[in-house]
Amino acid sequence: MTQQELTEYNLGKSLDSLMHLDPRGYGVCNILYHGAYERAGGALTIHAARHMIAHIRPGSVVYIITGFVLYPYNRAETDGPPGALVLARTLVLGFDAKPLIICPQEAVPAMGELLKAAGLPYRSDPEDLRESSPGVGLCAFTKEGGEAAAEAEKLLAWGRPSYVIAIEAPGANDRGVYHNALGRDVSALEAKSDVLFGILQKAGTPSLAIGDLGNECGMGALKDTLNRYVPYAAPGRCSCGCGGGITAATAAEVVVTATVSNWAAYGVTAALGYLLERGDLLHTPELEDRLLAAAAEAGLIDMYGEAIPAVDGLNSAIIKSIITLMGECVTNARAHEEKCKTWFAKTMELAFFENLV
Repeated sequence: MTQQELTEYNLGKSLDSLMHLDPRGYGVCNILYHGAYERAGGALTIHAARHMIAHIRPGSVVYIITGFVLYPYNRAETDGPPGALVLARTLVLGFDAKPLIICPQEAVPAMGELLKAAGLPYRSDPEDLRESSPGVGLCAFTKEGGEAAAEAEKLLAWGRPSYVIAIEAPGANDRGVYHNALGRDVSALEAKSDVLFGILQKAGTPSLAIGDLGNECGMGALKDTLNRYVPYAAPGRCSCGCGGGITAATAAEVVVTATVSNWAAYGVTAALGYLLERGDLLHTPELEDRLLAAAAEAGLIDMYGEAIPAVDGLNSAIIKSIITLMGECVTNARAHEEKCKTWFAKTMELAFFENLV
């Protein structure tokens, strides 16, 4: 084992732990983490960051799919869009890539405001993104199931991505039904963007999915864990009578879970900041303040239906604390590489981590 390997192992575990902090206490985030960690064979943040580094090249297009519309409010939620924005920012600054954010129409105006709050130029026409200097594209995806495949092919004709990310995006079960967290059929509300995700997977496009329950696009990769331990997930357990459960049918190549999906995006971004040695990529509490304020002002809602600067019932204070700690973990890992060489060497001699890394 090398010092670098030991650092990555422990930093990754720290970032994973922060994004799975469980203030509500009912434990679903830790159930998901157990399944995702076993599947990845290590820390989710480092694993996802390395996968992105391996597949994303300068100038390449990356699709970011997001946006869950909540019943009964018929409005898009605050979990997903801020995380998508932070990932898009990282792709522009760290990879010189061209992200295209794809979301339901309800989220498009708010997503534009988030991009403005982050100081990122954006284009509402993908053609403008392809021809321009680095920026972020933004477009809506259809809610009509019969139109989804054709709309996906139209996007792909514009430009096939080198990578696709789904973060807190709706995913239909194996019977084609989209569910909310309580197992209600919300198919009529949701963009059918998982159809696009599925087409890209079949074409061999590297994929990453971020979710916090199992009804999100790409989370079918954790089907065994979800169906066994998560309420409403297994066939026959949903509330709508479709018989399929809430588990999404799409299964991403790489899956990252968290208590709140946005937090997973922040953790992966922190891991990228470490691996690329780019402190400027790290998310900050100040940017989060701007994003949450812009989201609420533009009409995105917390899971309880309020247009306030909160996500999944958790206020900005806890979110910003987690962001601060993630940044400090990365900063200190770099700062102590030389200072702690002796401790690294002595720890490695005793071989506790040999079978873990």
